[in-house]
Amino acid sequence: MGTKGNVIKCKAAVLWTPGAPMDIEEIEVAPPRAKEVRIKVTKSSSYVCHNVENVTLASLPRTTCVRKLGTFSEYIVIKEISVAKIDEDARLEKACIIGCGFATGFGAAINSAKVTSGSTCAVFGLGGVGLSVIIGCKTAGAARIIAVDTNKDKFAKAKTVGATECISPRDFDKPIQEVLFDMTNGGTDFSFEVTGNPEIVATALASCNQDHGVCIIVGAIASWVQLNINSQLFFSGRSLKGSVLGGWKTKDEIPKLVSDYTAKKFNLDPLITHTLALDKVNEAVQLMKNGQCIRCILLP
Repeated sequence: MGTKGNVIKCKAAVLWTPGAPMDIEEIEVAPPRAKEVRIKVTKSSSYVCHNVENVTLASLPRTTCVRKLGTFSEYIVIKEISVAKIDEDARLEKACIIGCGFATGFGAAINSAKVTSGSTCAVFGLGGVGLSVIIGCKTAGAARIIAVDTNKDKFAKAKTVGATECISPRDFDKPIQEVLFDMTNGGTDFSFEVTGNPEIVATALASCNQDHGVCIIVGAIASWVQLNINSQLFFSGRSLKGSVLGGWKTKDEIPKLVSDYTAKKFNLDPLITHTLALDKVNEAVQLMKNGQCIRCILLP
């Protein structure tokens, strides 16, 4: 019997209580309504990141409420406007990370900052998104890409994707913005805050050149948090910008990013550190919390 118009039963990771482990359960996924589509999920980059919102939440009358992308389920129903058609020959086990984390970091460099050839960049935070910023800076032709993180275990991977230098604030007796100012003879051309720590925004802004430096906020800072930035940082030519999903027009431009990956214009492989089955979703979350995972692919 075909599935069109029928309810589908499938496996999903369900979160019943905030902070508790997810349960793998059988759920029912209703057929799509007007301007919706039902999709079979074959590969998921799992959206395992801090605000783990890509979980299937407890049931509502329509059988299941899926929040955000909802790819912790073998089948999902989403609005047709959220669907983008990509190349049929794309490697889904790799390309699936393009839709969120990679696009956000890569686009922050390419679209939001418009990094220029020969420029100097500083990237604060070396998680999956920060590494994607580095790939974007390298693709744009930056001459120096300085990676900044307190965890030196991340430095090797940062250099693999394009960082020219890696530094830890813990290794210096003075603020890291002063270190970067000295290293670059007046500050970087571009800096990127990719930690989600509001205190780092002022640090990243102070690290870029006072006459023309551009600082991009990429990290997910809570909406209720107020930024504390000294007005003196704006008494020259610095600018501060935000970036959401890398500034892409997703329906049209995400397929092009997939095509560019297929054409080997950039390499995603270093960002994927784990591949697990859906029933190991809690292990994937723990790997993320322990800092052992950059991106984990879940196989429903």
